[in-house]
Amino acid sequence: MRLMRIGTAGNEIPVIIDDEGQAYDLRPVTADIDGGFLQTWAGQLDELDLTGLPRVAMEGKRIGAPIARPGAVIGVGLNYAAHAAESGLPLPERPIIFFKHPNTVVGPNDDVVIPPGAQRVDWEVELGVVIGQQASYLKSDTEAAACIAGFVLSNDVSEREYQLEHSGPQWSLGKSCPTFNPVGPWLVPATAANAGAIELASWVNGEPRQKSSTQDMVFGPAELVRRLSQYMVLEPGDLITTGTPAGVALSGRFPYLRAGDVMRMSGGGLLGEQRQRLVDAAAPA
Repeated sequence: MRLMRIGTAGNEIPVIIDDEGQAYDLRPVTADIDGGFLQTWAGQLDELDLTGLPRVAMEGKRIGAPIARPGAVIGVGLNYAAHAAESGLPLPERPIIFFKHPNTVVGPNDDVVIPPGAQRVDWEVELGVVIGQQASYLKSDTEAAACIAGFVLSNDVSEREYQLEHSGPQWSLGKSCPTFNPVGPWLVPATAANAGAIELASWVNGEPRQKSSTQDMVFGPAELVRRLSQYMVLEPGDLITTGTPAGVALSGRFPYLRAGDVMRMSGGGLLGEQRQRLVDAAAPA
């Protein structure tokens, strides 16, 4: 089973894809794939009776982010050893946390907008963790794993000058520009996914940039949720982007993104692929 949202931006409808690839309209069950739906159904989608749901034709439809706008988007930095090394920074002893504005979340194939005057826009393919149950002061990774609704493919787009020179030590100004978090194409329930062995890769204009596996993560999904729960209450529908592998422009090995460039992100067969074109922001009125 996979969860998706399709339709024009702001008017997406929730759909569920069965194991044979058939899509069904979820609106008889829920108005959207949001925290309330995830809290109720994330662990038991296999029990959802699809026989009475209308079938949906997916061809030609825009794909939205597979979760409605989350209450919080929490980023994790330097969570792959090779990426920490290429950034010239030591391996963290505890997770490095920053926030992205929730309105950065867009569909997996939507355009990414370069802010006016920005020169150092970068790509970051990542595993995204979607929360399904409220998480607070969790005592074990087992408890934390039970709070995860599922996993998504995420591109943590960053503007490195904003991140490193404008934002101080917490990075969020370089992470929160509009469209800076394409997510999807679908959400895979945690019960159906082994998040410890997902292949991640990225390309720019068809040229390979990143290739790694979540096996190389410093802090895995359940540990991240447990650790975060000691400092904040995670709510159903919240998104955690769990860090990126080596191979970004910040390394100095590749040029930063420009208008007209095309990014492609892959999470293997499990999380699917996404593709974004870079466009310049409209000139201010």
